[in-house]
Amino acid sequence: MNGLLLILLGGVMQGAFTIPQKYLRGWRWEMGWLVYSIAAMIVFPWAMVLSTIPDPVAVYSAAGAKSILLAALFGMGWGIGSVFFGLGVAELGAALGFAIIMSLIAALGSIIPLAVQHPDQLFTGRGLLLFLGLAIVILGVALCSKAGALRQAAAPKKSGNFVRGLILCILSGVLSPMFNFAVAFLDDIASLAQAQGVSGPTASVTKIAVAISFGFLANAGYCLYLLRNNGGWQNTVPGALGRNIGLAAAMGALWFFGIYFYAQGAANMGVYGAVFGWPLFMTTILLVANLLGLLTGEWRGAGSRALRFLALGNAAMIAAVVVISVGSRP
Repeated sequence: MNGLLLILLGGVMQGAFTIPQKYLRGWRWEMGWLVYSIAAMIVFPWAMVLSTIPDPVAVYSAAGAKSILLAALFGMGWGIGSVFFGLGVAELGAALGFAIIMSLIAALGSIIPLAVQHPDQLFTGRGLLLFLGLAIVILGVALCSKAGALRQAAAPKKSGNFVRGLILCILSGVLSPMFNFAVAFLDDIASLAQAQGVSGPTASVTKIAVAISFGFLANAGYCLYLLRNNGGWQNTVPGALGRNIGLAAAMGALWFFGIYFYAQGAANMGVYGAVFGWPLFMTTILLVANLLGLLTGEWRGAGSRALRFLALGNAAMIAAVVVISVGSRP
């Protein structure tokens, strides 16, 4: 499967990964997020490493402290952004939360690797298109924020705290692109796996597994803190434990394999994969999440004016990632 198709497949899976969370019964948010995090950030990535890399211990031993520490930095930054993502989407809903977070991630996750790896391109036509895309993102955020404010006024019982949710989503959008920095800047780890005869796309799991594991610390730590303070361990509806674990594990599978297919696709696309592929990945996530958010009734009762602002905001963000994608093409 070529790089573009892998990235699109990964985007569909990532766009859908929060849907099982809607059907958890008797669990507080933090309980579901903890089980999801264990599946997505520990079980699936390391199972994939162990099943595809002949000698992973040799890979990480040879990688050196600098590469592992860099992976830790990217992973912890992304992990904190992931916590904010979960909280922000819980406040604003999937349609609006995804729109704000993914547009910021798309812009920053594309521009920063370009600036670091190809600084000579910053003030060319490609670079100017990327900055134009970021400006359009800001416009899209403003339009979607207006839609969210109108929705809260029309149906306050169906919405969380709009201002708090907006802040959380913006923070998530700024921190979460650090995952793509792991994809873009940790090729030295993947190259060690390639030396064992593993293909480049498959070897990419070695670098993302490390970053994801450090990100798990932020996710799990916050969830455990909330569970301790809120007594969430005792809130499961009788008979729903197995069902809830299955749903949270499904979230983890959708999330991890979405990321895994993205990393494979970016590796297949070559030197500009992390720059060009990232906004395509984000665009797909945004479209799928918005469609599912609308289909599951998140905007029911919000009013036509709110929906018009949402449509304009989403259109602006789609335009932004298209502009960024054009600018990122080799």
